[in-house]
Order: sequence, then C-alpha cells, then structure tokens
Amino acid sequence: MRTYLYYIWSIIAAEIIFAACSVSYKLEGGSINYDMTKTVRIAEFPNRTPNYPLMTQVFDLALRKRFIEQTRLKETTNDADIEIEGEITGYQLTGQAVKADDYASKTRLTVSIRVHYINNKEANKDLDQTFSAFREFDGNIPLESVESQLVEEMVNEIVDMIYNATVANW
Repeated sequence: MRTYLYYIWSIIAAEIIFAACSVSYKLEGGSINYDMTKTVRIAEFPNRTPNYPLMTQVFDLALRKRFIEQTRLKETTNDADIEIEGEITGYQLTGQAVKADDYASKTRLTVSIRVHYINNKEANKDLDQTFSAFREFDGNIPLESVESQLVEEMVNEIVDMIYNATVANW
C-alpha cells in the first residue's frame, strides 16, 4: 500500500513540476520597434485580373486581420508609420499532368500579388516584391466548385509570406 501511495504522489508531483516549467514563445510583431512605430495604413489591393471579382475583399480582409491581430499597430487612413499597398497581378490556370488524350488530370491555380511596403520610421525596411501561391486540383472538377476554398488557402499563404517578409523578418 505504501508503494502505491508513493507512486501516486510521485506522479502528482511530476505533473505539477512539468506544468510549472512551460515555455511560451510569442512571435507577434517580430521586428517592430513599438517606441517609434505605432500606426499602419493598408490600402485596398485592386484586382488587375478579370477573374474572381471577390479577390480584393478576401485578400484585404486577411491582410488587415493579420496586421491588426498580431501586432500592436493601430490602423489609420493617413500619415501612417507603415504603409502597405499593392495589387493583385495574377490569377492563372494551367494544366498539369497531361494524359494521353491531351487533357490535364490536374489543374494548377496560381495567384500573384505585388506588395509595396514602406516603413516611414526605419530606413532600409522598405520592400517591393511579388508573392505567389498555387494549388492543384483534379482536372475533372469544375473550378467553380473549389475556387473559393483554394483562393482562401492561397490568400492565407501569401499573407503569411508578406507578414514574415515585412514585420516578422524571418
């Protein structure tokens, strides 16, 4: 019986020790100097492609959400410490894995977004770059049935890339 109680108390003590020794990493707003940088202006990214008219709204919402939720920056419409603007430049479908009958068994959807990032408080932090992401889907499936899901996935991936390249400095 004593061995059993000793075993139970050992397990409880170990759980308390492990629970107290947790490490927490927070990577929000990685390289932002909040003493100097307090505001961000995110301009609307116009869709320069004739495809998926909702792309501007989907992208703008995702980008704003990331910068507002994961930094301490306040959004403003003018005189911002950080300015982010750009445009949706590419929305392309290409056939992949062409079969013997000359039809593609897979189709690749690629989205490209050009971003111009200006840091008005810190020199040499500006960025002008195009970010792209793609997803493949079965060539037998109509684009309309998977388009919104694929666009959302690609937009989230591109927003991650933009965030990491600008304020997270990864």
